[in-house]
Amino acid sequence: MPIALTRAVNPNLAQCELEFLERQPIDVPRAAQQHRNYEACLETLGVRVISLPAEPALPDSVFVEDPAIVLDEIAILCRTGAESRRKEAETIAAALAPFRELKCIREPATIEGGDVMRIGKTLYVGISRRTNREGVRQLAELIAPFGYRVAPIQVLGSLHLKSACCPLDDGTILANREWMEPCARDGFDVIDVAPEEPWAANVLRIGDTVLMPDSFPATRDLLERAGFRVVTVDISELQKAEAGVTCSSLIFSAVQ
Repeated sequence: MPIALTRAVNPNLAQCELEFLERQPIDVPRAAQQHRNYEACLETLGVRVISLPAEPALPDSVFVEDPAIVLDEIAILCRTGAESRRKEAETIAAALAPFRELKCIREPATIEGGDVMRIGKTLYVGISRRTNREGVRQLAELIAPFGYRVAPIQVLGSLHLKSACCPLDDGTILANREWMEPCARDGFDVIDVAPEEPWAANVLRIGDTVLMPDSFPATRDLLERAGFRVVTVDISELQKAEAGVTCSSLIFSAVQ
């Protein structure tokens, strides 16, 4: 059974880091309920959820995807591009230690898990406002002994690579082409997000199911007509913090 590491919503979520969205009021109790519903949805899809308590001093800490990258053999603790988020890795490390050997990204590198899209033994890594080339280099060095390779991709218009594209299966990605360099699509079948839903590319594949926010009905229709099974969740308050469905969980196998 896959495991999803999650963390409860911080009461200070409204003080989160923002890059591309205007700050607006966040109903934190509603965001917390939406997050609990998200965790329940993961459980219905056959995932064991390990939920960590909130970190009151770290507003973005619900977004557990960014401080770590978990592979089958090891976990890499990231040095986040947002300095305010770097302490998040401490409790993530403690939670991952029973499952994986831990490796660390070192200064001056920065990298965030939201910029890392894994398909098979290739990690497509976005060069973004949060991930630099030294972060990509160090990641490649750490994972090469396990047979992985890294393919850097320039992110053009979003916070992370996985805001621009995510895998639907091993050969197909859902993408907003305007937010990444063209070579990122090489070798894949591409389903484009609906033009009126530029933020819809962030989806989470769990088995044969694609999980996505319920705020993108046109893109959901495109995926269902292409033959994908889609489940949706309401994360509207979390989306005000530039969230998607991938960023609130770290999903991995329990077996090393």
